[in-house]
Amino acid sequence: MRLFSRSKRNDGSGTKEARARTLAHFREFTATRVGVEAFIEPPTAHDPHTMVLVARTGEWTRRRVPDVREARALAGALQIPINDVHLTGYPASMRRWSAANRRRA
Repeated sequence: MRLFSRSKRNDGSGTKEARARTLAHFREFTATRVGVEAFIEPPTAHDPHTMVLVARTGEWTRRRVPDVREARALAGALQIPINDVHLTGYPASMRRWSAANRRRA
C-alpha cells in the first residue's frame, strides 16, 4: 500500500495524516541539524519512492513518499535543496556517518 494512499490503513491514518507525520518528522530533523539536503530515491520491488534527508554531519533519516512530485513538494515546504540520487549519489558524509554508527552497534 502506498504511504499517502487515500484508503485507510490499519492504524487509521490516511493521506493527510501520513503526510502530516512525515512532514513533522522532517521538520524536526531539519530544525535540529545544520545543512540538511533531501535526496530522492527510486522505488524498489519492496518500497515506493523514498526521500532521505542528510545533515552536513552525515546523519540521515528516510521516509516513504508516494512519488517524486510529493518529494519535491515536501522539500519545498522544508525550504531545503533536493537531489536525485541517480544524478548526484549520496554524500560522502552520509557514508562516513553510517559506517561509524554501524561499528557502535
